[in-house]
Amino acid sequence: MTTVVQRRVAAPHALNMPTLRGERVVQRLSGETMGTTWSVVALLPPCTSAEALHASIARRLEAVVAQMSAWESRSELSCFNGGLPGSTHALPPEFFHVLDYALSVAAETKGAYDPTIGALSALWGFGPGNNLKEVPAEEAIEAARGLCGWQRLRLLRNKREAIQPGGTIIDLCAVAKGFAVDHLADGMRAFGSSDFLVEIGGELRGEGCKPDGTPWWVAIEAPRTGLSKFPDTVIALHALAVATSGDQHRCFECGGSRYAHTLDPRTGYPVRNGIVSVTVVAETCMEADALSTAFYVLGEEEGLAFARRRGIPARFVLEEDGQLRERLSPAFTAMTI
Repeated sequence: MTTVVQRRVAAPHALNMPTLRGERVVQRLSGETMGTTWSVVALLPPCTSAEALHASIARRLEAVVAQMSAWESRSELSCFNGGLPGSTHALPPEFFHVLDYALSVAAETKGAYDPTIGALSALWGFGPGNNLKEVPAEEAIEAARGLCGWQRLRLLRNKREAIQPGGTIIDLCAVAKGFAVDHLADGMRAFGSSDFLVEIGGELRGEGCKPDGTPWWVAIEAPRTGLSKFPDTVIALHALAVATSGDQHRCFECGGSRYAHTLDPRTGYPVRNGIVSVTVVAETCMEADALSTAFYVLGEEEGLAFARRRGIPARFVLEEDGQLRERLSPAFTAMTI
């Protein structure tokens, strides 16, 4: 008996594949960064040095880490987090851009996504230098929540500065990796490529087309495959990016309960709303990264309502009675073929 594997295809409305001009060679590079791996596939002029390209990618990734990593004690982010109350910090352009966008998502989601959640992340054992995997006391959670709150953070946009209100710990884990993908995409263009696929830790952005003239097809990670009855989904990343937030990887068990790393800033506890994963497609990976986290926290109804209002392609996977089910935003459904 032959098993038929269903597959769903999603593509942008305007899938106008360019005609490849001039001779191009395929460069495939990979490495490690931010506690995960990165990979790049790009069509480049024959004279392009793989060593020079790899060095350029490494410099870009090192710059993101040096600015936005909470795991680096000398990063710009760590300097801000350790700053005195009322201290003013001049931020590099990239850091400021990411933080400014993160705060806009926090405002739009009314705090379901909050880049100032670092104190809570550390308390739950998901921050740097803390591997404690147990449920904190309620008093400790409330104390950490008192140090959080995106409204407390003030940006001086004309000077590209941020003011430390006191005890605020910025955590850009849900947006910096997406920005890094976009930053590498900018690097590919600087090297003369208009056709590439960039990936960091499963978050991707594609431009142009593959050597055979077809789009960059990528598969959405299958959540808990054994429970799934819906089709596998592949997306044509043609001037698009995709990111998924889920509960599969960073988590711990305590007292017979499972606690995932995504925290709800509004409660101080890990999200437990039945959602297994949320995938978002957007023009930039920074947007897809932040919004997938925000939708994960907002939950099925609020998250879908947000995606519907904004016309955002989003796929929600939920667990119910031991089985998985999915819901698609209208914009995602419109992409499917």
